[in-house]
Amino acid sequence: MKDAFTKFEREGWEQVANKYDSTWSSSTRQFIPPLLDAADVSGKMSILDVGCGPGYVSAAAAERGAVPIGLDFSTEMVAIAKKMFRRIEFRQGNAQNLPFPDASFDRVLANFSFLHLADPERGCGQACRVLKPGGKFGFTTWAKLDENPYLQLLDGAIQAHANLDVDLPAGPPHYLFEGEKGFREALERTGFDRGSMVFKLHTIRWKVPSARFIFEAELNAGVRTAALLARQTPQALRKIQSAIEKGARPYAKENGFAIPKAAYIVAISKK
Repeated sequence: MKDAFTKFEREGWEQVANKYDSTWSSSTRQFIPPLLDAADVSGKMSILDVGCGPGYVSAAAAERGAVPIGLDFSTEMVAIAKKMFRRIEFRQGNAQNLPFPDASFDRVLANFSFLHLADPERGCGQACRVLKPGGKFGFTTWAKLDENPYLQLLDGAIQAHANLDVDLPAGPPHYLFEGEKGFREALERTGFDRGSMVFKLHTIRWKVPSARFIFEAELNAGVRTAALLARQTPQALRKIQSAIEKGARPYAKENGFAIPKAAYIVAISKK
């Protein structure tokens, strides 16, 4: 089951990697400065950027004087990152079986990448393994529905109009762990010092040119939600699109829309 989800995610991102920069990066990049701050990233540190995508976290760490290596399971993402940031090392690899020795890095960072793992807790354990003693793991993951207006907008449209009984590989919950307590317990199980955990809710505004842009991004530039949408009837898709556009109206601005997106920023030290 887990292998099926891993294959589904990897193959999906191979197909849409070239769309990431023009769709999702304008929101996910806004979380990078607070992520690096939470993990206390500074000069000369060795950094592993897990699920690096186009390489933005690695580039931001390098700007602070750190020495990053970016890793992603998508060969297409790695190729894009190498092209965008030629002075940084990027390689293909599995976050659930990191190809590095124990105690290799001062920091491990992951910006929204652990939601794409079949076994996120195993990924946390691998992050702990490759960290030096006292090193920090910093990551972001989308906040739960009641704290996240964007997900309320999307989930409301899907729950109202989509057929959810479709053939997709079983994966982990859409929310990484259940609340701050759940994060603390899971990270302690994987070798981290629960007392050192920093847990913050951070909200940004995702600026998009139109409400239709949101629907098309979810339909054409993602994996998990895109696969669900791809299995809907044309009639259902029209209803979902209409509901998203209606739900986005309160966020209309002069030149488009500014949709609030919320995520948890977590940082914790290895024991």
